Amino acid sequence: SLIESAHPDARAIVRAVRAAPDGVDRLSEPHRCHVIGVTGAPGVGKSTLTSALVGALRERGSHVAVLAVDPTSPFSGGALLGDRIRMSAHAVDPGVFIRSMAARGHLGGLAAAVPPAIRLLEVAGFDVVLIETVGVGQSEVDIAARADTCLVLLAPGMGDGIQAAKAGVLEIADVFVVNKADRDGARATVSDVRALVRLAARSRGAWRPPVVSCSAHLGTGIEELLTAIDDHARRGIRDGAWERRREARAASEVEALVLARLRGWIVTQVDRSARMLGNGAGDPQELADQITATLIGPRERAGVSDPDPVG
Repeated sequence: SLIESAHPDARAIVRAVRAAPDGVDRLSEPHRCHVIGVTGAPGVGKSTLTSALVGALRERGSHVAVLAVDPTSPFSGGALLGDRIRMSAHAVDPGVFIRSMAARGHLGGLAAAVPPAIRLLEVAGFDVVLIETVGVGQSEVDIAARADTCLVLLAPGMGDGIQAAKAGVLEIADVFVVNKADRDGARATVSDVRALVRLAARSRGAWRPPVVSCSAHLGTGIEELLTAIDDHARRGIRDGAWERRREARAASEVEALVLARLRGWIVTQVDRSARMLGNGAGDPQELADQITATLIGPRERAGVSDPDPVG
């Protein structure tokens, strides 16, 4: 809660928790926690599959945390946070932590609080962190930068074979999951996605995403899915892909923090300029130049061209 509300004490708490009794930084231990992203269009069964995965992982003895991101209403500003309803079977399990988060207008399918929350859950000793994205469709590419293994869910009868071919979706999947396999058309969807995977351009020896068919509601195919996830994890550890992803994850987290602070400063300056323009003073181009020069300096500003000076 402190992390999601950006409370001033949150940074100190994370810093204190991450230090082991012997003073060793627990985040320095490689491959301590497996971060699994679950994404896909609305209605494909992300919450039900996440609940099924939690049950299977608990049978292995893993401690599991779930971060379920729900969309925020642009009108009321609220969010349903209904994923806990579908995961009620695990609510009393002391080895499971479930947290719903509101996207709060953050694009890319995730909430801004997800990266620091992952760090806290990792140092708290969870073996697996499952991240369920908003489910907004083709814009959910942030999960690729946050997860060690990214699951893209599809369902028969929703045109997903075509959707998977669209930019961003095919590229972010480490494992394709055709959920609701008990429905008509499931085999055709599996065949379509496998054909798309074969057509995708990949470097020699690169990981080729498997296509797993399952029914989260009936509980079938979950072990096969866990096997595919384990295979990807072993491959990532062996060839260094996990380390590269985690470095990219750290870089994107720092970038997001910097951009958020800059955005807040820019909004303040723009609001001030808007009042001047509303009173008939100043020129938009000149005011933009002043703000940019203050931010990056006049010399650097001279090398920055306006993307669309007319528009």
